[in-house]
Amino acid sequence: MDSAFLTESLLYLIVLVLSLTVHEFFHAWTAWQLGDDTAARMGRLTLNPVPHIDLVGTILLPLMHAPIGWAKPVPVNPARFRRGVKMSVGDTLVSLAGPLSNLGVALVAAIVFGVLLRFAPDLVSLGTPARALLRLFVLVNTGLAVFNVLPIPPLDGSHLVGHLVPYAWRGTWEGFARMGPMILMALLVVERFTGVGLLSRVIGPPRGLLIDFFEGLIRLLGA
Repeated sequence: MDSAFLTESLLYLIVLVLSLTVHEFFHAWTAWQLGDDTAARMGRLTLNPVPHIDLVGTILLPLMHAPIGWAKPVPVNPARFRRGVKMSVGDTLVSLAGPLSNLGVALVAAIVFGVLLRFAPDLVSLGTPARALLRLFVLVNTGLAVFNVLPIPPLDGSHLVGHLVPYAWRGTWEGFARMGPMILMALLVVERFTGVGLLSRVIGPPRGLLIDFFEGLIRLLGA
C-alpha cells in the first residue's frame, strides 16, 4: 500500500477523532451547564479522546473511507436539568452544541490558516503538513456539522425534529427512531460499496457553502 495513502488516512483518522472528541465534549459541557451531571459522572466531560471512541463510527468506518463517522453518544438526562430549564429546550441546546462546536473548530482552523498565510506563508505553502492539517480540520468539521443536523436518529438533528413532531405522529416517529441507526448504517454501506451517494448528495450542498465561507475567510485574512 502506498505510504502517502497511509499517511493521508492516518492524518484523517487523527483529525476525525479530535473533532469528534470536541463534539462530544460540548454536548457534555452544555448538559452540565444546564444542571445535568450525568455525562460528567460517567467520565465524558473530557477532551481525552479515549472515553468517546466508538469502534465502528470512530475507527472502522473512517478506515473504510466512509464519508463520515461518529463517537459514543454522550448520556444526557433532561430530567436533571435545573429548575426553569424546559426539558425539550435544554435537550435541543445540548444537541445543537455538538454541530456548533464543529463549526467553531473549522473557524479556528481557518483563522489560523489565514494568519499563517499572511505572516508565515512558508509554513502553509503547497505540500506542507500544516496546510494539509488545517485544511483537513475545515473539511472534516464542516462535514460533521452538516451530517449531525440531519433528522435521522440518533443524530443531533433528530432531537429537534422529535420535539416538534405532533402528538398524533408520535408513534410513527418513535418507530422511525428505533430504525434510525440501521437506516443510517445502510445508507453509509450503500454509499461505500456502490458509489450511490445519497448522504453525500444531501450533505454536499450545505457543506460546500460552509467550505466556501471558510476558504473565503482564509483568503481574506491571508491577503
